[in-house]
Amino acid sequence: MQTYRRFAIPPGQSGQLPLYVETIGTVREERRIARPTGYPFYHWLQTASGEGSFAIRDRKFSLPTGFGVLVPPDCPHAYEPLTDVWETAYLTFGGPAAGAMLLALGLVEPAPIHWEQGSPPDAYLQDMLDRIEADDDLFGLEASADAYRFLLTLRLHGRSGRQDSVDRALEKLKPLIEWMEQHFADPDAGLTDMRHVLDMPASTMNELFRRAFGQSPYHYLIDLRMRKAKEMLIGRPQETVARIAVLTGFRDASHFVATFRRKSGLPPDKFRQLYE
Repeated sequence: MQTYRRFAIPPGQSGQLPLYVETIGTVREERRIARPTGYPFYHWLQTASGEGSFAIRDRKFSLPTGFGVLVPPDCPHAYEPLTDVWETAYLTFGGPAAGAMLLALGLVEPAPIHWEQGSPPDAYLQDMLDRIEADDDLFGLEASADAYRFLLTLRLHGRSGRQDSVDRALEKLKPLIEWMEQHFADPDAGLTDMRHVLDMPASTMNELFRRAFGQSPYHYLIDLRMRKAKEMLIGRPQETVARIAVLTGFRDASHFVATFRRKSGLPPDKFRQLYE
C-alpha cells in the first residue's frame, strides 16, 4: 500500500441494519497498540505487507502477509509491528445479527486465519474501500452488504486451526452423511445403525458431529428430514401431508406436524401455502 485510507460510515440509519460497518481502512502500523478493555465493535485486522505480533486471551501469534484475526467486542488485545514496515487493512462492524452470522460461519474464535496468496481476501478490503470512495452510500447499505460478503469470503477461503478440525471431522463423517441421505425415510434408522456405518464408539461419533455441525447426529437426521419435507411440500403438491410424513421417516402424521411446527414455526399445510 502507498496511500492509507480510513472511512467511518455515518451512523444515520446504518445502526438499524442487521450488520453494519463502523470503520474501514488501511494503515502503516508504527507502534504498539494496546486495548486493555478491547474495542466496542467486532474488529478484523489483516496484514497486507510485513509482519506483526498479536496478543489476545493469553495467546500471542504472528500475523504475516495473508493472515488476519477477528476480535470480538470488548475483548482485551494488543498488537505491534515485527518488521520495519507493517501495513494492515481493517474493518470494524456491529449489528444485532452480527454475532449469529459469525456463529453460523464458524468465525467466532479469535485465532489467526490464513489464506492462499492471491485469493479473494487479499484485496477485498481494498476493493471495498474503492467502492465506498466511488459511491454516495449515505445509509451504509452497500457497505453492509460488502461486509457480509467479506465474511462469506473469509469462510470460503480462510483457514484456521478450528476449520482444519472441522474439515477432518467432515471427512470422517462423510460415509454417514451419505448413508443418511439414502435412509432418512426409514423410521427405524437410529443411532445404532449410524454407529455401525462409521464403526466407531457413539461418544466419538457424537463428538465429531458436534465439532462439524454443532449438534448431535440424531438432531442432524431430524433437520435432514425437515429439509426433505420442505422440498416435498413445495415440489410435490399432489402429496398429502400424511404421505409426506411417511416419505420423510415419521411413523405418524401428528408427530410430523408437531416436529415441523416446532422447527419451522408453521404447520406443514401453512408452509406449503406460502409457495402456492
